[in-house]
Amino acid sequence: MAFLPDGAMFFTEKCSGLSVRLPSGKINALLGIKDSKNYPDTASDLFCGGQAGMYGVAIDPDFATNRFIYVSSASSMTAPGTNRVLRLTVNPDLTKVSNRQDIVTDIAYKPAASNHPFGDPGAHNGGRLRFGPADGFLYVTTGDTHNGEVPQSPTRIGGKVLRIDRDGKAAPGNNPPQGFDARIFTYGHRNPQGICFRPGTNQPYTAENGPWHSDEVTALTAGGNAGWDPRPNIGGRGDCPDNYCGYSPNQMGAMEPKERSAFMPMTDTKTYPNAMKPAWNNDMLSQGMSSCVFLNGPQWKEWNGRMVVTFMGIGIHGTPVGNRLDVLDIKPDGSSATRTTVSLPMPAGRFRSVVQAPDGSMYVATDQGDIYQLKPI
Repeated sequence: MAFLPDGAMFFTEKCSGLSVRLPSGKINALLGIKDSKNYPDTASDLFCGGQAGMYGVAIDPDFATNRFIYVSSASSMTAPGTNRVLRLTVNPDLTKVSNRQDIVTDIAYKPAASNHPFGDPGAHNGGRLRFGPADGFLYVTTGDTHNGEVPQSPTRIGGKVLRIDRDGKAAPGNNPPQGFDARIFTYGHRNPQGICFRPGTNQPYTAENGPWHSDEVTALTAGGNAGWDPRPNIGGRGDCPDNYCGYSPNQMGAMEPKERSAFMPMTDTKTYPNAMKPAWNNDMLSQGMSSCVFLNGPQWKEWNGRMVVTFMGIGIHGTPVGNRLDVLDIKPDGSSATRTTVSLPMPAGRFRSVVQAPDGSMYVATDQGDIYQLKPI
């Protein structure tokens, strides 16, 4: 979801496409993916399958003059598939998009099934788009696609946060290590589905799925390593199924999260002592953390300036399902946080996305197809 100042809300649906809800409540379909219905235009290369589909949406800071919006999506334009960032131009009455420009074309995609939990094609894509409120650059989260080589790779841009301009070129100041793709802002990520910016400092944070343990919220620094390295024969591990240790050991069975974390850490500070350390790790549980937003405004009272994170809820191996919203009070230096769980006014669901609208209220979207508006009381 992404809002214009007047309250018009652009939103994506993974297996349908891009639409906009006008302030009147009317919904205009804009761009559908392959085989979608009731869209004025469809793109035959955009598709959904497994976890893949159309993901994030962001509005250009200069939308009033350039009419640009951006979406991320899986695409079959080049074999065996990629994730892409598309720039689109919206017409004045918000009924049509045109002039598609693919500004990032080489984000990793998982083309074939593997011997892992959730091992179908299309796993771990990331795909959240957000513009930095201070620098005006586009931040793009990308996932590791169940490929152990990707997160620490200097040239493959999965398992990363990219920071780019509106044409897809590297933003100045990314500061990646020597030999890395210049678009990389941070690397060593697993599957960051949330990125948000702290009011006042504009510090970027990610919200990231954990591997049977340790959903993590992390403050990002330019050129930083998030410390995820699921390759075999790293950190004292041996071989792993399909050369990916991300769910090891005993990937199909129950284990104590602490024991899993010692074998396959989400942030491996032993191998990477300078890795960015998480502010919070969900009490070592993995419950499908998916999005984040910092609440901003006096209407939120004691929650003003705090982060809301969403959970899709994954109840496997005895882990509590945990479909919920949490409010995190993060220390100014991003070193630690305390949690408050929101008392939900609506049924719990797979909470996929959260944003704050121009009117100061919070909007939460679910995988079940509902979007809720939440206001402070």
